[in-house]
Parts: sequence; C-alpha cells; structure tokens
Amino acid sequence: MAKPKKQPRPKAETPKGFRDYFGAEVSERAEMLQKIAGVYHRYGFDALESSAVETVEALGKFLPDVDRPNEGVFAWQDEDEKWLALRYDLTAPLARVYAQHRNDLPTPYRRYAMGPVWRNEKPGPGRFRQFYQCDADTVGTASMAADAEICAMLADCLEEVGIPRGDYVVRVNNRKVLNGVLEAIGLSEDLLLNPRPMTVDEAADALYAEMVRRNIEQISRADVLRQIDKFDKVGLEGVKALLTDGREDSSGAFIEGVGLTEDAAERVLLFLTSRGHSNSETLANLRAAVGGSDMGMQGVNELEEIATLLAAQGYGPDRIVIDPSVVRGLGYYTGPVFEAELTFEIFDEKGRKRQFGSVAGGGRYDDLVKRFTGQAVPATGVSIGVDRLLAALHEKGRIGGSVQGPVVVTVMDRDRMADYQKMVGELRAAGIRAEVYLGNPKSFGNQLKYADKRNSPVAVIEGGDEKAKGVVQIKDLILGAQIAENATLEEWKERPSQFEVPRTQLVEKVREILGGQG
Repeated sequence: MAKPKKQPRPKAETPKGFRDYFGAEVSERAEMLQKIAGVYHRYGFDALESSAVETVEALGKFLPDVDRPNEGVFAWQDEDEKWLALRYDLTAPLARVYAQHRNDLPTPYRRYAMGPVWRNEKPGPGRFRQFYQCDADTVGTASMAADAEICAMLADCLEEVGIPRGDYVVRVNNRKVLNGVLEAIGLSEDLLLNPRPMTVDEAADALYAEMVRRNIEQISRADVLRQIDKFDKVGLEGVKALLTDGREDSSGAFIEGVGLTEDAAERVLLFLTSRGHSNSETLANLRAAVGGSDMGMQGVNELEEIATLLAAQGYGPDRIVIDPSVVRGLGYYTGPVFEAELTFEIFDEKGRKRQFGSVAGGGRYDDLVKRFTGQAVPATGVSIGVDRLLAALHEKGRIGGSVQGPVVVTVMDRDRMADYQKMVGELRAAGIRAEVYLGNPKSFGNQLKYADKRNSPVAVIEGGDEKAKGVVQIKDLILGAQIAENATLEEWKERPSQFEVPRTQLVEKVREILGGQG
C-alpha cells in the first residue's frame, strides 16, 4: 500500500499587496478615526456600517480606469451563481443603501462611514490592496450649502487630528466648469470634433485621418480628464504633451497622448492656470475661460456660492481656495470637486524635497443613486485616505515613537496567582492598564525582559517576604532605563528606580509614577 503523501506545511506569509498591523499602528489609527468621527458627529452626520461585500451589479462600473465591472475588484460567484465582490470604496455601497432604505431614511441623509476597502490592483511601494477609508456624505440635496459644509468639515478634521493651519489647503473646483471648457473646444460627451470651421465632409475626412494616424477610435472626455488630473505630478508641459502627442516618462517609456490639437490643448491649459491671487480673481478668469457655455457658467456660479458660504463661516482662502487644477479622476462626479492637500515639505526616498500632497478628496455625484431608482438623487461627499493622513502625522511628529505598555505584575509564587490577579484588578479598576505575567515564572529575569519588550512603565513584585510584611516592590522601568544609560554611580544611588511601599498604597504609587512620566 502506497504511503500517504505528507501535506506540506503552509508558508507563513501575507498575500502580495497586503500587510499586518500591530499594536501601536492599530491604536494610532483608532485614535485618529475617533477624532474624525467626533467632527463628523458634531456636524450632524450619523454613522453607517454597511456590508463589506456587495453584488458586482450594485458596485457598477465606477472603479477608475477599468471598463469591466469585476475588473479591479475581488469578485466571486456564490451558490446562486450571482457575482459578489469586496467593496472597492464606501461611496458605491452608500448609493445601494440609500436606494434600498430611502423610505426609512431622512432626506437629506447625512452619513459617515469608516472601514477597509479592497482593490485588486497591482501593488507597489505604499500601495496596498487593502486600505482604510473614512467618508462623509450628504444624499438628497442639491444645495451648494452641502458642498460648502463638506469643505469646512474637512478643514476641521485636519486641524482636529493635528495638521495646523498653514500646513494644509482644501482646493475646490467644479466639473461643470471644465465641461464648459471642453464644450468650448468642441468636445462633446463622446467625441472630439476639430474646432476649426469646416464643412461636414472636411471634418469627417480630417477626423478619420486623425483616427487612422493615432490608431484610436475616439477621444473621450474621460481620456482628457485623466490627463488633466496629472497636472500636479507632471506640470503644465507634461499635461500639454499628454493632451496632444504624448510624452516620455521618467523611465524612458513613451506614453501616448489623447490627440487634442495644439489650440484645444492651449485652451484647456488656460483653464488649468486660471487661479488668481484671490477667489474673486479666479472666478473672473474662469468666466472668461468657459466662454459662452451655459454649463460652464453654471459651474462658476456654484463655486462663487460655495466661496460666499464658506466666507460667512470664517473659512477664507488661507484654508479653502478655488483652484481650477483640481479635477478628480472618477467619472461619476457631476459638480463641485474638492481635494485636501498638505503643503509642508518632506524628503522622498532619494533625499529630494517635495510637498506631502493630497490626503482627501471628493465631490458631487448626482447620478450615482439614479442607477438603482431611475430618479436623479443629488449627493455630495468626501473620502479621507487614512493611511496617507497617518503618514503625514508621523512626518509632523504628531504621533509615533514608543507606545507605553501595561504595568506588569510579576509572579514570584505561582500558587498565589489569586493575589496577583487581585492586584491587576485594583489597577484596572483605577483606569490603569495592567496585566499579570502569564509565562513561565521560574526565571524572574525573563519576566523583566518580557516587561521591557512590552515597553512597560512599571513592574510590581511581591514575593513571600513582601507578602508577610504587607508590602510590594515597585520597579520604575522607564526611570531605571534612563538611570542605567545616563547616570553616574552617585546619581544612581540618589535616584533608586525600585522601592518598597505598603500593599495598600499600590494603586496610589503606580498612578504617581505614571503621572510623573506623562
């Protein structure tokens, strides 16, 4: 009889594009999200926790730069052969939730949500397939007051978590303005027609020749928007090249342009650079850029209303500014769009100075719920990139460094575990983080090594002699480490890091030490 084949052990590794988060990272994120949730709550938004799994049909085709609904997401078929997927953001599930429960929800519905999302995309440095988002949205009102409120709330969130004024700016634009510019250069919803006056036959011949030469079927607004959205990364000349004939990237690879004419590209660039020294100057420049487009003019008027509402609340251009270069790549935005950018400088991996960049973005998406209901439902919202914002707080020194561990009650006599558990019970009841050492108590040195590894501030020691005398030994581990590193012998004798106190004063003395370390 053949010997059964031994099953190989599984390899202990995280899947590609995923990572594990440990104590301090989890605690820092939770603390930051709690602060953001406090701001959202203060603004009247309610928490929503929707399913992490949605039907592919409900998620729709809104993942950036993909055409098929299950491309870019983690999808599978259930027992009924229905396609399901992990959510790729928190907005598409909101549209489903609102459509499903709209009769039971207030109008407008104001909700915030926080949690992981998943994207089946190629991972890279700092780019993972699972990451956290932190969203707030208002569904059911077309008022620009909702958009202004989102911008103000975003500014408040950044300040609440530790990004001071002067280190950030919330930039606001309107997709209607850009659409007006695209109309002015002859770009309809689907196809670019050469803007120079031509007969129908000439236009058709010229367009066909251009298509053959570039081996493209059409130039869509989405193509143009994707290139405009790279303005911050590649600059004015880079965007111009991407809008026309294409450019080489830093690796030497050639990126095909979308095929706009020089004149059309110049008109788009004029729009991108229309930001003035004040919001009023920018708005005047935008009115000139949209020409006679009714849609473009409507967008400019909406921006003016948002700026007025923000100014009334004390949010000036030092915090929130009209900026035509903000585009946002997602195709579902229909009006105002906004982005929070951190303006302080950091050093990249090559030691070069650069600005930290964007940590949040959003906008108005009036057609997303319509997919379910058939009726237009206005909505606007924002999403904060949790990991990006945490990285920014580390850069600013607002969080990070060592995290204090629990007080460790050592075990000198394993038969007296009830005594030690009583000690940690008293410490916990007083609001002090504490634990009993649960490893092998044979080696006291190993217990102290454990406390060091846990970054414990204090160790409590009660052997048989201490028990008989009604005392405990308190070892100040933080002070002890400082003394061992810096102090002379005389100083060490003057500042003992271990001392004896009555057992009844355990909580009081530990609290005193922890207070002194704070």
